[in-house]
Amino acid sequence: MTWIKTIDFKDAEGELKSLYERVKAPSGHIDNILQAHSLRPRTLAAHLALYKATIHTKPNGLLPRERELVGVCVSLLNGCDYCVEHHRAGLARHLGSTLLALELSDATVGKRDSAHLTDRERALCIYATKLTKTPAEMQASDLTPLRMVGLDDAGILDLNQIVAYFAYANRTVLGLGVSTSGELLGLHPDENEEGFKHK
Repeated sequence: MTWIKTIDFKDAEGELKSLYERVKAPSGHIDNILQAHSLRPRTLAAHLALYKATIHTKPNGLLPRERELVGVCVSLLNGCDYCVEHHRAGLARHLGSTLLALELSDATVGKRDSAHLTDRERALCIYATKLTKTPAEMQASDLTPLRMVGLDDAGILDLNQIVAYFAYANRTVLGLGVSTSGELLGLHPDENEEGFKHK
């Protein structure tokens, strides 16, 4: 599951047990990326807060489909199979098609073209690609195409933070050897302020 020791739900105590209670799937499973933090519950709490704020809290200038697509784009660029698999499954859930999710995610990184990728989605992924691959080269002009497809400044901030979140999540996964072994793919919390309970 990871290259470091982790604490299972049945062995968790105190703050870790409380955090696990918030994020466990209906089956009781805790995602491996979250268990990777188990030796330091404070970083699990911080990860959860960032994830919820960037991906699953309203208002957000990006649609759920767009958030998943950007996450897949960034994760593909970073070579993070764990996040690609999870968020491609989430994208498939929003699209109602696994094949379409595969086509769109490949299109984000130029592996194939897709007529199903909107101009707005292309603009989101172009920004995400540049910020992921060459962050020091970002310019104010990189925001112009985003404004042209309807993002206001709050929406641009949402996009920026989603890209930044996935950079963090990808490096957590890749640096600790987190795998999808035993995972249920595509489960995500609902978009309200009440917690992290999976749909």
